[in-house]
Amino acid sequence: MYKKNELNNMNTAALAYMGDAVYEEYVRRHLLDGGARRVDRMQRLAAGNYVSAKVQSEIIQNLMDEMGEEERQRIKRWRNYKPKSKPKNTDTITYQWATAFEALVGYLYLNEDEERLHWLIERSFEMIDGID
Repeated sequence: MYKKNELNNMNTAALAYMGDAVYEEYVRRHLLDGGARRVDRMQRLAAGNYVSAKVQSEIIQNLMDEMGEEERQRIKRWRNYKPKSKPKNTDTITYQWATAFEALVGYLYLNEDEERLHWLIERSFEMIDGID
């Protein structure tokens, strides 16, 4: 487990890199658990409904009221991350919010905060699947 100081000082891009991989694994399991079995269908569902910058941006913005003050401060810091290159297929602000979402997933995972990570993923899926 990383020390809290190490995580708080970790580069946003590094946290988002980890978060992207963790979230992708959760999405794949969610699709399999939902009965999807054809890989091409799962890839389309994942890309269109779960892992796009637009969707991740909407999730994190809609969940801000459910975050504690410390989490909100981190998210705002991560959202202010300036990408080195122009994002593909989306505007910069949407990309920044999506990066903050992925950084939060990465932070919770590396901090081994399984309860909060599970909550975040479940709330995300509820919002995406229209169960909210």
